[in-house]
Amino acid sequence: MKSGLYLVHKPVGPSSASLVRTFQKRLKDAGLELAVGHGGTLDPFASGLLIIMVGQATRLMELFHGLPKGYSAEVSWGTETDTGDHHGTVIRSSEFIPSPQEVQKYLLSSSGWINQIPPATSAKKIKGVSAYKLAHRGEKVVLPASSVYLHEAKLTHPQSSHQISLVCKGGFYVRSFVRDLGIELGSAAHLSSLHRTFIGPWECPSEGTEIFLEGSQLIPWYPRLQLTEEEFRALSFGQRIMSRPCTPPDYPLPNGFPSLPPVIRGIFQNRLVALIHPEGDQFKAFANLRGGL
Repeated sequence: MKSGLYLVHKPVGPSSASLVRTFQKRLKDAGLELAVGHGGTLDPFASGLLIIMVGQATRLMELFHGLPKGYSAEVSWGTETDTGDHHGTVIRSSEFIPSPQEVQKYLLSSSGWINQIPPATSAKKIKGVSAYKLAHRGEKVVLPASSVYLHEAKLTHPQSSHQISLVCKGGFYVRSFVRDLGIELGSAAHLSSLHRTFIGPWECPSEGTEIFLEGSQLIPWYPRLQLTEEEFRALSFGQRIMSRPCTPPDYPLPNGFPSLPPVIRGIFQNRLVALIHPEGDQFKAFANLRGGL
């Protein structure tokens, strides 16, 4: 094992943190002391793509939040639960079940920036404590609404109102969306299963497999600058270099998707060695990745 990104398939059951611990054990068994993190939590009941970051790659974590994420969600109509999923307690019921046409019409009109109240059992922090920890202790959890972005939502099969595909930005809660979907259509609903199909350019690998990424494969949604040895050394010592044209991103965001902050990938000898910001007519590294990725 080495520093870089690992695309893994998280099955239903284990938490995202448990997969991180599995990687930590693998590194320990290999005699390596490297940091490990993940690029976006999946609830234990959910499956799909989980990005594991090892070593210097953990410093890329903040650059994943603004990416498009794809989900396949199964909706159970007629009941709403306190957690928003099928593991929760039913708190409201409705005999009315909307037609697929009604659901599709609502979904097609729901894209853009929306205000959303996260589930009480989310990882949102309240005075430094995760909301789900407070909820599991029996404490009342009241979370404020936050602005989230939904790029697209539609029925997977036009004849069924139970399967929905979504593309959204980080911070979006599918459980909350399904809860609100039930309310808006005069019914009640909760999420019965969730599968993350992709994050940015990367699709979920098959179960039991993992894909390793390094070099120019990393954060391909940003432009790339092939560094000379002189530029590499200057950036390594905190010096600025003159700006020049960069290679465009290998992965363009979908049309209309919110833009990302200006970051440039510094590549030297086929390794990602620096994250660079433009400053006027110069470039400056705000993160030097020791040893490269």
